[in-house]
Amino acid sequence: MLEKEEIYSKVLRAGRRTYFFDVRATKADDYYITITESKKFTEEDGSYHFKKHKIYLYKEDFSAFAEILDEMTSYVLNHKGEEVISERHQKDFKKEYPIEIEEETSLPKTSNFTDIDFDDI
Repeated sequence: MLEKEEIYSKVLRAGRRTYFFDVRATKADDYYITITESKKFTEEDGSYHFKKHKIYLYKEDFSAFAEILDEMTSYVLNHKGEEVISERHQKDFKKEYPIEIEEETSLPKTSNFTDIDFDDI
């Protein structure tokens, strides 16, 4: 399926990702939207390539799509706020892991150690 030229376009640059929002026309000259995510990958030799993913959104789905998108974004913001807490976005991010305590000793769990009997030494 060949796509016609964009009728109306917006671009959102977000780090290594770029989002393209395009209004396009069907053969019957009705409008639909494409949303394209383009992500840049750089190789060790300095060369790079892009991976693209595209969503086609038709008028009959606009209302339900917008409703669910609004619900999902509200859920995330209400539960996690607007501050970004991802290690990909914060170079000094340190994930904290809970320390498991052994019942008998109240010391951190040491699953990498082997029990030895000192009488054998």
